[in-house]
This record gives sequence, structure tokens and C-alpha cells, in this order.
Amino acid sequence: MADSKLFDLTGKVAIVTGGVGILGSHFCRGLAEHGANVAVVDIDWEKSTEAAAELTKSTGVDCAGFGCDVSDPVSVQTMVDAVVGRFGHIDVLHNNAATKGPDLKAMFAPFEEYTLETWRNIMAVNLDGVFLVAQAVCKQMVAQGTGGSIIQTASIYGIMGPDQRIYAGAEYMGVNINSPAVYSASKAGVVGLTKWLATYYASKGIRVNTLTPGGNESGQNDTFLKNYSTARDGRCIDLPRIGCQQLRHRSELDRRRWPRRLVGFGPESSDFRGFSLSNGCIRMFFVWEVKTHVDVVS
Repeated sequence: MADSKLFDLTGKVAIVTGGVGILGSHFCRGLAEHGANVAVVDIDWEKSTEAAAELTKSTGVDCAGFGCDVSDPVSVQTMVDAVVGRFGHIDVLHNNAATKGPDLKAMFAPFEEYTLETWRNIMAVNLDGVFLVAQAVCKQMVAQGTGGSIIQTASIYGIMGPDQRIYAGAEYMGVNINSPAVYSASKAGVVGLTKWLATYYASKGIRVNTLTPGGNESGQNDTFLKNYSTARDGRCIDLPRIGCQQLRHRSELDRRRWPRRLVGFGPESSDFRGFSLSNGCIRMFFVWEVKTHVDVVS
């Protein structure tokens, strides 16, 4: 089947949370460029509205911005109701919102000094928010009776431990950084929730999969970029599973080439559920009525 048919989203409605962020903005554009009407959802309503207007202008599809605090169940339900009121239905959810919290120093504090308050603030968005949005959207999809596709953004650090060596001398926005335990724990929770949702909603025709990207350039200093991507004695300083390509190139791969079958509605997408795509590699957590081999664009 031609890719254009497999990934034709004309007439579909897609929600992207964290829609104006580094990754979210690319996800929104990718969906819109393939014909989907995109609900750009972000805690910053003004920015989401501006982003949606730009997408509508550049792609010709109908997009709209919605403000939402994903950690607040009332805000989440209000957003879902507003999207349905605006577009009539929901076909795709990219559950992508995440946070570093309001205090970067607290976010990147040493594990021994990490506060429960910071831990809960991050979890409230990174995991609770994913749960709340999935819950509200799945309820809507079940009511529609036409199935749907849900993609949840996890992280490579949700399925493997970080190589602490790459953080020596690393900074983000001028703050010394590490890979916080709360980040790994929250993203591992996203992976676990995805597996559960995939089996729970399989009979309803709702597919749930995880996108598991590696690092993305977002304000780290040159020391981190070098540690992440360059060689030590001809070998990558980071763990081999993360890969040795330049971080800039890798992040572009993550943003622009996410797999068509996570979102697609063609027949070859119907048995694609319970998977996690990590930098071009499929990690199959389980098989649920899988009849064919799955290939991806790497």
C-alpha cells in the first residue's frame, strides 16, 4: 500500500497535548500536513491559538488551539468537550505534554536532596496528566464507536537507565543538569500505562502505542552535546543503545520521521498496538492479534 494512502488523515481530528513544545509543534505539523484537523492543546492558550492559526494558514486544514492544564481533571474534560464541540469527534490523541516544573534547580537537584514536592509536581503532568487525558479521550472514543489511535510520548530513559557520564559538565539553560529519577519513573509509568490501555481498549478498536525518543536538543550546552554524540577512543561515550549520531540529527529524526503506523488508519495499521518506537527501532512489549510483521521508516 502506498504511504500516501496508509497515512492519509483527511477528515480525521487529532489532539496533541504539549502542542507548542519542541516535539509537540512538529507532531502537530506532521498531522496537519497529512490532512488531519489538529487541536493544538497547551497550557498556554494564547500560544496554542497562534500555532493553530499558523498551521491552518500553511497547510490549508482546519486547526484550532485549546488551553488545558493536563494535571487538572476539570480542565482536561473541558478541553475534550471543547474539541468535540469544535470538530464533532476525536480520532487521534498524541498524549505528549510534559514538564520540568517551575524551578529548574529543583528539577535537577541531586537524588539525595530531591523534594517530594518537586517529585509530585513533575508526576502531576508527566504521568497523572497522561492518565487524565487518555481517560477522557478514550471515553469519548468509546462513545463514538469508531475506534481511534492514541500515541503517548515516553522516553528512552523510561525503558533503560541513563549513562550518568554524559552529564559531566552538562548544563541546560545555564543550570547544571543530570537525568532526574522522577523523569525516568514518570516515563516508565507512561510505558506501563500504554501497555495496559492497549489491551483494555483493543476490543473497542482503539490502538495505543508509545513513542520513545532519545535526546533532543532544547537548550543544553555544548559540553552535553559533545558528551552525548561524540566519540571517546572511537566509541560513543553513551550506551550503545542510544546511538552515536549527532544529537541534532537524532532529534530531527525523532521529530520528523515518527512512524506512520502509530497514527495511520489503513488496514496495515489495524494490528499495530502495544508497541514502543525508539529512534527507528520497534520494541514489542506484547502481541495482541498481530498477524503480520511490522516495518517502520527509520
